Amino acid sequence: MTTDSTHDSSLQSWVESANDDACDFPIQNLPYGVCLTEDDEPRVCTAIGDQVVDLYELACADLFEDVHESLADAFDWRLNVLMHFGRPFWRQIRSRLSELMSTECGDLRDDSELRKRAMRPIELTELVCPVDIPDYTDFYASVHHATNVGSMFRPDNPLLPNYKWIPIGYHGRASSIVVSGTPIHRPNGQTRPSDDAPPAYGPCRLLDYEMEVGFYVGGTNAIGEVVSIDDAESRIFGMTLVNDWSARDMQKWEYQPLGPFLAKSFATSVSPWVITMDALAPFRCAAFERDADDPQPLDYLDSESNRKQGGVDLQVEVLLATKKMRDDGKEPMRLSKGSFSDMYWTVAQMLTHHASNGCNLQPGDLMASGTVSGPGKDARGCLLELTWRGTEPITLPTGEERKFLQDGDEIIMRGSCERDGYRRIGFGECRGVVVG
Repeated sequence: MTTDSTHDSSLQSWVESANDDACDFPIQNLPYGVCLTEDDEPRVCTAIGDQVVDLYELACADLFEDVHESLADAFDWRLNVLMHFGRPFWRQIRSRLSELMSTECGDLRDDSELRKRAMRPIELTELVCPVDIPDYTDFYASVHHATNVGSMFRPDNPLLPNYKWIPIGYHGRASSIVVSGTPIHRPNGQTRPSDDAPPAYGPCRLLDYEMEVGFYVGGTNAIGEVVSIDDAESRIFGMTLVNDWSARDMQKWEYQPLGPFLAKSFATSVSPWVITMDALAPFRCAAFERDADDPQPLDYLDSESNRKQGGVDLQVEVLLATKKMRDDGKEPMRLSKGSFSDMYWTVAQMLTHHASNGCNLQPGDLMASGTVSGPGKDARGCLLELTWRGTEPITLPTGEERKFLQDGDEIIMRGSCERDGYRRIGFGECRGVVVG
C-alpha cells in the first residue's frame, strides 16, 4: 500500500466543512456508502465533510467518463458491482473523486443544478447497509481478548493450543446484519444459570456488545482456488466498524461443542461507511510483534510485506448512553479505547486463511476481526472483559451500574486514524439501542 497525491495533507476541498481538522470525512478519506433517494432507490455515495454525494448522478453527468464510460451501473444499487473490479480501477475512481472535490476543480462545484441533484447534508440523508452481504465470517484475532476470556473459564490454560498457529473464526449469519441505528431486540434463548437446574427458555439477561473492525471482500476466486498472502491485500475493498452483539448467557450454554450459534445470530451492526484500503495507506503499520517464544506463522500466512505493513493503526472507542443519561442530557460515557494494531492476526492473514482450503470468496463478503482488545483494562472491547463476567460493575455518571446491557442502553462505536504529516480520517459511527 503506497501513498499518492490523494493523501496530501495540504489538499483542500471546496466543501468547506471537509477542511475542518476534526472532520471524519476530509477530502483525503472519501469513504463509500449507500443512500436512499427521494424515491427510496439505493445509490452509491461518498461523504465529504458534512455532505453526501450521490455518485450515480455524477456518473450520469459524465464526470467519470475518463475512468469508465458506463460507471453509472456500478453506482446504481449497492457496492457489490464496484467490488467486482480490482484495486487499479478502485484507485482510478478515488483519484477522480479527489479531483472533483478539490478546490482546483469546478466540474461539480460550478454546476448548481447537478449539485442540487447529487448533494445533500449527511444529517438529512437516510443511509442503508452499503453492501448486499453474501456471507459473513467472524474471527477471534485479538490475543488479549482471547486470553482474558480464556482466563475466566480456564484459568490454568487460557489459550487453546491452536490459537497462535491459526486464525480462529466461525461462519456467522449474514441475514441479520443491520446498519447503524437499527434497534437491537433482546434475544430469547435457552440458558442454564445453575449446574443444579435444567435449562430454561426466556430473554437473554447477559447482553453484551463486541467492538470489532470488519472488512469487505472484492473480486472472486473459484472453488478450489486459494488466495496467497501476497495477493490478499488486493482482495480487500475496505474496512468498517462492526458491533457483534452477544448473548453471553445463551453463549455459555450452547457453544460446546460447535461454537457460536443463537447467541450471535440475532443481530450484528455495521457502520454505513466503508473506508477504502487506499484511504488507509498512510496508516499502515507493522504486524503485531509476537513474543520470542511464540510460533511464527506458517509459510502460507507469512510474507515480508505483511510483516512490515500488515497492520492498521486504527483507534477505536466504545461509548454508552443509558436512557436515563439521555433523558438527563448527559453525554455518553466512554467505556474503552483500543487499537486495531494490537490484533494478533492481520486482515491479510485472515483472508488468506479463509481461502486456504479453496473456499470461494465473493464480492461483498464481510469478515470481522473479533473483539478489539488491548493489554490494558481501558482497552477491553466488551463488557464481558470490562466487568470480568459481571464481578466488577461499571458505575455511570447517573449513579447507575452496568454489568451487562439493559433495555434502553445505546452503544456508540467510533474509529479514526491519525499520523504526523497526514490528515486525520474517521470511520463515522456504529450505533444501536437495545429494546425489549
